[in-house]
Amino acid sequence: MLSQDYTAKLSDFGLAKEGPSGDDTHVSTRVMGTHGYAAPEYILTGHLTARSDVYSFGVVLLELLTGRRSVDKRRRGREQNLVDWARPYLRRPDRLHRVMDPSLEGSYSAEAAAKAATVAYNCLHSVPKNRPTMREVVDSLEPLMRMSRDVPAGLFVYTAPSEPSPVAKAVADKADVAAEAGEEAKDGGASASAAAARKKCQRSAVHAESAAPKYASSVAAGNESRGSPRQRRDRGA
Repeated sequence: MLSQDYTAKLSDFGLAKEGPSGDDTHVSTRVMGTHGYAAPEYILTGHLTARSDVYSFGVVLLELLTGRRSVDKRRRGREQNLVDWARPYLRRPDRLHRVMDPSLEGSYSAEAAAKAATVAYNCLHSVPKNRPTMREVVDSLEPLMRMSRDVPAGLFVYTAPSEPSPVAKAVADKADVAAEAGEEAKDGGASASAAAARKKCQRSAVHAESAAPKYASSVAAGNESRGSPRQRRDRGA
């Protein structure tokens, strides 16, 4: 906690340790910190490196871009974990708008947003050595600040992606359906059960609709062959 002149009022909660020095590549600690920000390798091994902090910064940057919390149990399925939900979109400029903070209402530079998303994507890489250093992160973000200052206030500068061709749209929709089906399958095969139930209900409805005319036709044919009671009496006479 800092005062207005940035004087520390509270410090040393026992969570921090001195970083690696000399030939050491990491320090080992008991896993602590806020859920959703810790790097996966830190959670698994307890080893902290400078790249672990880069991952945590990537989560914070992602929060700024999306306007969401790193973990939100009020959301459904995969959206509860911000990194799991948003990271696949960060390298797709044509779909980045799906995860951008809706409260911005498009009043941002699309180019700056795409570059910031790329920085976040790289920071969140699952392999620590593939993450950038914080110096590289700063070098990437500083030009974006200048781009943001050049955006006129009140103007919507975001350009929505053009409408895809029917073939591209069909492929994208199929990929989305497959991804959603895979996600539901991870939750216990809910999609398979739901699909089976829908198929069963649909089959019943189709059979009922197709059987009704056939049944009506057969009844009509039978009645015609038998004729009315008077016709049967006349034939007997």
